[in-house]
Amino acid sequence: MPKKGRSATSSPEQERKSAASAKQRKTDCNSSAGPLCYDSPAGLFHSLIAPVAVEEFFQQYWEKKPLLLQRSEPAVTAFYQSLFRLSELKQLCTLGLEYTRDLNLCRCVNGKKKVMNKEGRVNYNQLRKDFDQRRATIQFHQPQRFKDELWHIQEQLECFFGSLVGSNVYITPPESQGLPPHYDDVEVFILQLEGQKRWRLYEPTIPLAREYSLEPEDRIGRPTHDIILKAGDLLYFPRGTIHQADTPAGAEHSTHLTLSTYQNTSWGDFLLDVLPGFLFDSMKTDINLRHGLPRNLLSSSGVSTEVNKQVCVFLRGLAERLEHGKQELRSSEMRRDFISSRLPPYCIREEDLTPVGKLPTLEDSVCVRFKEHILLTVEPSQDNTDEATELAVFLLHSLKNKRETHMMGTRDEEDDQDDEEETSQFQGLRFPITHLSALRQLLSGERLLVAELPLQQDTDKLGLVL
Repeated sequence: MPKKGRSATSSPEQERKSAASAKQRKTDCNSSAGPLCYDSPAGLFHSLIAPVAVEEFFQQYWEKKPLLLQRSEPAVTAFYQSLFRLSELKQLCTLGLEYTRDLNLCRCVNGKKKVMNKEGRVNYNQLRKDFDQRRATIQFHQPQRFKDELWHIQEQLECFFGSLVGSNVYITPPESQGLPPHYDDVEVFILQLEGQKRWRLYEPTIPLAREYSLEPEDRIGRPTHDIILKAGDLLYFPRGTIHQADTPAGAEHSTHLTLSTYQNTSWGDFLLDVLPGFLFDSMKTDINLRHGLPRNLLSSSGVSTEVNKQVCVFLRGLAERLEHGKQELRSSEMRRDFISSRLPPYCIREEDLTPVGKLPTLEDSVCVRFKEHILLTVEPSQDNTDEATELAVFLLHSLKNKRETHMMGTRDEEDDQDDEEETSQFQGLRFPITHLSALRQLLSGERLLVAELPLQQDTDKLGLVL
């Protein structure tokens, strides 16, 4: 699920065309036809892996073993083909696509990846020449920036998984292979859109790997799976699964979509996120954690057995505090990274974010919209550096995120000022720690009377809902 750089820019004429397309899209936002169900994130995922049930999938396949779904239904095949076609590249190249940022040209040669990119913007005629004559694979980065249906699918999947969902399209000519054997650090769903692709899967050398890595063929042994995907088929395999894929001889070109998720979303990543805050809070109430280190500990060549024993004592004490509910875990960086990087709601409009109607009163009932795109964090406040650090509540949302930059990483230095403005928008609203219970009630999804919010003063209740 790589982050590749800034998304493509467009001319004023292209922006006008995009705006016109968006205007038309708004009339069709809820009219998605096809085999997928968009009623809820769980419904979308269930329809994606049908006929396998969601519970069965997570019990038997998720992080455990591959799943192959071979389908011959014309409706599914037609829908998959509509998600991305080779023929669409000609139009997409008019949007100012650039090599490396928006797509790669590559080919597996003698077990190694050969990158065949040109410089600068992509010329469609040259791209087709390299595809047809040099048998290069086209790796198109994050097509959800351009394809509305993929925006819809991935936005729903991000709600379902609570994790970023990226995508790449791979278009490979006959008798060619784009990438050598490798494994990824993401859970992978392969949707075969056009043609056929042969996939060979191998036992992981590092199960549930945290890094991408190539694996030489002489180390991976015999494949556990050797299959041909046809249009409409789906293949899932866990992160760490070694794989390679090629377009068979005699077949037309292959187009497949890779949906990827759960990058850096392990228990280990969660502990790295919450333990610093947990220790920070514990030091306020446990004087033993505030005692000084033994002299010269930092300058010694190693850590002694006595120091290891003392750390174990601290860890057991921290575990006991947590187990008895004396303290809460606070995740901040993982939450902020997710909420700031994910897709905005599908087809969201500016008027959807504009308050309407009269100001709320104590007699009114209120509820929160776009609940799946909002989260709370409890973090130290940095406002008053001369005073003891206080905790504050931050209400964060992804309603103003940019679909055009989804999963594309950092942007050019010239955009630093815009980045700062966007960051301030993403941070949302800040509240005193006393508002935490009321905010959690509001985010429960139920409609609540303003007067019954758990706050001391009526002015606080009215200020919160405002």
